[in-house]
Amino acid sequence: MSQTAVRYALAREVGLTFEEADRRVREALQSEGFGVLTEIDVQATLKKKLQVEFPPYRILGACNPPLARQALETEADIGLLLPCNVVVRVLGDTGRVVVEALDPVLQLEVSGNEELVRLGQEARARLVRVLERVESG
Repeated sequence: MSQTAVRYALAREVGLTFEEADRRVREALQSEGFGVLTEIDVQATLKKKLQVEFPPYRILGACNPPLARQALETEADIGLLLPCNVVVRVLGDTGRVVVEALDPVLQLEVSGNEELVRLGQEARARLVRVLERVESG
């Protein structure tokens, strides 16, 4: 598994098919206490709405209920920054697959609330473990 450098994301290029990476991401998220609340199939949406071809690309809205509850109890408006988005996508025509998660620390730093940043650090640690588990199965 190789790590890609994106400033606002935790990202890894994985040696898996798109569907296998998607399956493993969901399993790894579950093992870290996350559920997938939303799913956007970007490829299908762009095909349907714009009649354009686009490589496989899914956005999963992942939520860890205990962390989300703590964040919402700390600051009710923080719901605007939830859930944690995780992307599984194919890099253009290369066939290479990338798994990315928005860095929750960067996401929550905009609040200026240290308690929320602490929760973001916990979420980040869990998402890093998710990425590490994806390729190892």
